[in-house]
Amino acid sequence: MFYSCQKYNLYVLPPCSCIPLKSNSISTIFNSQQNPNEHQQQQQQPILRKHNSKSTSFLLHHLSQKHDSSSQQQQKQLIPKPSDLQDSMPHKEKVQLLELSLVRKRTPQFPGSIYAQSPSDPDVGSSLPPLRTLFQSTSSHIDDDDEIIMRAIEIRRKVTEEVFKEAMMRKGKFGITYTTNLITRLQGFIDFIMIEAANMKKLPEYSHSTFNLRAKTVVEDSQVVPLIRWLKHNSVSYPRIAKLILMSRGKFESIRNRVMWLKSIHVRGDYLGVALNNAGENILQRSNEELDEIVDYLESNGVRKDWMGFVMSRCPQLLSYSLEEVKNRVQFYLDMGLNQKDFGTMVFDYPKVLGYLTMEEMKQKVNYLKEFGLQTEDVGRLLAFKPELMACSIDEQWKPLVKYFYYHGITRDGMRRMLTLKPMVFCIDLEMTIVPKVRFFQDMGVRDDAIGSMLVKFPTLLTYSLYKKIRPVIIFLMTKAGVSERDIAKVVAMGPELLGCSITDKLEVNVKYFLSLGIRLGQLGEMIANFPMLLRYNIDVLRPKYSFLRRTMVRPLEDIIEFPRFFSYSLDGRIIPRHKVLVENQINIKLRYMLACSDEEFNKLVKDLIRKRQRFQSAGMTEDTTHPQHVITRNNSTTERHPQ
Repeated sequence: MFYSCQKYNLYVLPPCSCIPLKSNSISTIFNSQQNPNEHQQQQQQPILRKHNSKSTSFLLHHLSQKHDSSSQQQQKQLIPKPSDLQDSMPHKEKVQLLELSLVRKRTPQFPGSIYAQSPSDPDVGSSLPPLRTLFQSTSSHIDDDDEIIMRAIEIRRKVTEEVFKEAMMRKGKFGITYTTNLITRLQGFIDFIMIEAANMKKLPEYSHSTFNLRAKTVVEDSQVVPLIRWLKHNSVSYPRIAKLILMSRGKFESIRNRVMWLKSIHVRGDYLGVALNNAGENILQRSNEELDEIVDYLESNGVRKDWMGFVMSRCPQLLSYSLEEVKNRVQFYLDMGLNQKDFGTMVFDYPKVLGYLTMEEMKQKVNYLKEFGLQTEDVGRLLAFKPELMACSIDEQWKPLVKYFYYHGITRDGMRRMLTLKPMVFCIDLEMTIVPKVRFFQDMGVRDDAIGSMLVKFPTLLTYSLYKKIRPVIIFLMTKAGVSERDIAKVVAMGPELLGCSITDKLEVNVKYFLSLGIRLGQLGEMIANFPMLLRYNIDVLRPKYSFLRRTMVRPLEDIIEFPRFFSYSLDGRIIPRHKVLVENQINIKLRYMLACSDEEFNKLVKDLIRKRQRFQSAGMTEDTTHPQHVITRNNSTTERHPQ
């Protein structure tokens, strides 16, 4: 008989029913194995004796031991290898068999299925094909085998995720959403579990266990699930928890120890995770003694103990520095003239001033501030008042701002004044904050040179909101205070401080007071145009001066309408003393000449008026003696007096 397989031809002898007893008959049998055609011809010869199948097989087995080696090699060549018997399997079928071999939970299949689909089946191990049957050693299948291996790793990773997810939900009592979000950020830790579970296969006690059991053991032994629950209880968000787990490199107890240390220095809430994540990768490897030395040194230089949690939570980079590095940074500010109290307050106001920048960047910014004409001590006081200056970029913020100020006529001295009065101006954005305000003033009619003077005079103006502060004040002045459109630019240029006043608490109250005195709205607008600071005074300051003007000085209301600056002078220091001098010398002059001069100029003015009056009186007496009638001039009126 002749049987044909896919990759080899197999020749099978039929059961021999008769074999001759002579020796030549035996040789005929082996010759028939070697040449089937001759065997067919010999079958036509008469058979002398018949035997059953058992005797025939025994005889063949006995004679095969004496057969020469050449015939044995020839028979081995006829037997195909197991790898040759296996036909190439389609890629899709390989992936399906791979998933069946690796997945953690298998879906049920219809009765009579070729492969067992459930882990509970008794023949699941023998039913599924071995993984080695999916890979070929020929060069034509190398790329396909690599893809299958990567697919196997991906499936094993998903199985590990399922094991970890089950531990999170059953042991940790976490929700499915929280668990899924956390696992998506823990791919490195999932690979760690997968590798450790694979290594456990070498241990004798786990040599015959499943991968799922080994992965579950790794998760339980690491105690990572209780740690996640504890961190979540301490207000650490899951992205920061994931980062901490990856930073720990399997040493999860270091996370707990570091959190307890941070809580001991008053770091609370969400800042626990912020401090651990931003303190650097070596924060978990450092000892508590090293961190305590840093805290003690800062406390000895003015940073109070109850401030330490706030400082470390806002600038956790300090925890990554050595003690020598922290000392160099502290000494950098102390060399600029700061005492311990100023230094501690500066660090509390802006902790990043100490640990956010490199030493080279800190020196560059201090040197740039000195170019405005400031001394080292002045820079120290400036940083103590506004430490946020150290966070500004020289190339991106300061240089474009300086160029813009020069364009509007502000000199270096003017910038130094702005920097001293309002350092915040050098921290705000140029394009988004300063430029729109300057354009608004230009649209109002303020000249470019006046804008520069206005900003130097009141740099705080640049920090106000254009739509919430500046524009409402402008609208109030034009609608409620009587300032005309022609004078509004003059008011803003002369009194930019007016734009910083509160409408309800200051401006509206003063406007009502002046209107209650009998001043019309138009007159009040002219008064504000002549003296914009009129609306900035308190009512308690205005009322005594107005009462003294009307009752003691007996001046009309038109005098303050003509000279509203009268309210800017001190009542006891200037108005009352000079009024007494005028009363004693019987002199009556306008408020402008009375108050708008220094004491020397006022005394000289009084003497000149007295001298003029004396000359006038002496001239009148001479004329009266020489003429029968004389004229007395007083208050621009003439009266003729005739002798009786």
